[in-house]
Amino acid sequence: MAGNSDPLTPRAKLAVTAGKAVAAASRAAGRGSGSVIGGRVALKLDPDLLGRLAQNLDVVLVSATNGKTTTTRLIAEALRAAGPVVSNALGANMPAGITSALAGGSDAKFAVIEVDEKYLSGVARDTGPKCIALLNLSRDQLDRAAETRMLAEHWREGLSGSKAVVVANCDDPLVVWAASSSPNVIWVAAGQMWKDDAWSCPSCGGVMQRPGDDWFCGECGFRRPTPTWALSGDHVLDPHGSAWPIHLQLPGRANKANAASSAAVAAVFGVPPQVALERMYQVQAVAGRYDVVQFQGRDLRLLLAKNPAGWLETFSLIDPPPTPVILSVNARGADGTDTSWLWDVDYTRLTGHPIFVLGNRKLDLAVRLEVANQHFQVCDNLDQAVQLAPPGRIEVIANYTAFQDLRRRVGN
Repeated sequence: MAGNSDPLTPRAKLAVTAGKAVAAASRAAGRGSGSVIGGRVALKLDPDLLGRLAQNLDVVLVSATNGKTTTTRLIAEALRAAGPVVSNALGANMPAGITSALAGGSDAKFAVIEVDEKYLSGVARDTGPKCIALLNLSRDQLDRAAETRMLAEHWREGLSGSKAVVVANCDDPLVVWAASSSPNVIWVAAGQMWKDDAWSCPSCGGVMQRPGDDWFCGECGFRRPTPTWALSGDHVLDPHGSAWPIHLQLPGRANKANAASSAAVAAVFGVPPQVALERMYQVQAVAGRYDVVQFQGRDLRLLLAKNPAGWLETFSLIDPPPTPVILSVNARGADGTDTSWLWDVDYTRLTGHPIFVLGNRKLDLAVRLEVANQHFQVCDNLDQAVQLAPPGRIEVIANYTAFQDLRRRVGN
């Protein structure tokens, strides 16, 4: 192994160079950013590359079912107050994409890395993070991800004895169960709107009691820990009880919660809440999410919602009726091919909105809306939906690959 100034062996340098070359070729061929294929090639040439690249960096890992990409972006902005940051800002969050991101950050002091829930333990083992942020766990990609309790168990085993400071949402019982094996946890009261994945105790299987904002298991005594940071309305409360205003250009309660967790992470590295929160204001959109775009003479706001918890949060931030809403759902590999989750979403929240339905699984969605007594029209494509929509800004809500399709169509 090379000295501390240059941790990369000749083999590692070759792997980085080859990965960048393959990524550049992929981009030139119009096949996306190339970060995943580039990372795969680099890891084939040097399987230890991720650990080598992380060696001289202060690494922050961010994992959750919802809000990973946005929170990663908020933390990265906050930490830039303390030094240069490298991050996988486009959301390539498995080992290959993470390796590509780190390979591009030669002068960085911090690495702020979004990690897919299934890969968290392995990436944590390889990168030796200083801090890990755990936001929430809910059902997602039913055909790919294990049941949430098993995922929490996997996190719990992977994090036990970790030297990292774990910043965890104390309002999500599954996250608390996962983080409780860590010796150093900072609890944040970030809230939990979607509760349907945490009615049974992850510790003993007993029924969870939920008086007010509190929760506990009446059978084994597993309970909500006392937070040291909290989201309170439009403020973050720090461990000293000071309230810091949250000013974001990103909408909704969920993003205030993301900001609260991000402020707690920034404080681990000595960035004060006021500085961290001021920097977060710079973030206007995250990989196209929340962007307002012009299309066919109309304003469209693009919103990503990938699972029941995400749809619930998204419904809470759209403009009131009669704002038209376009819904688009696919079921390709990256989305998960099982769309039974549509039945877990409360579509009665869209009552009064004219609804237009698109995507590969538009008929699945149409059946669901029919049962929820919603008025909707099934459309062939975005152009048709926009033409049919009544005047005013249009809210467009889509799951993962449907969102990418829409971005391409509107040139975003």
